[in-house]
Amino acid sequence: MGTCHHPNWIAFVRTPTYGNNFPRVITYINIRLSSLHFLLRKDIFNHRDIGLISFINNDICHYILNVYSNSSHLALKYLKDTEANIDNVLLMTGDFNIRDSL
Repeated sequence: MGTCHHPNWIAFVRTPTYGNNFPRVITYINIRLSSLHFLLRKDIFNHRDIGLISFINNDICHYILNVYSNSSHLALKYLKDTEANIDNVLLMTGDFNIRDSL
């Protein structure tokens, strides 16, 4: 098992740090956008369920945030408890698995 690979897409995925700590999010960026210099920002969020990608456009740093939240909401709790100054989040995607109690 693994991720899909295609020559027209760049995959941004966190490398496992130990044991079964495999990432559960991956972000694909088309190579036509590579001039924007995308970076996986593990220095801001280093969590298996969160992928934060930065890029520069017109000298402004923007972010794409990809989140997977399991039934225990681990990623959302991590985001809530982690202080980070990330302005300019242009897109936030993910599978949040949050059900309304009603």
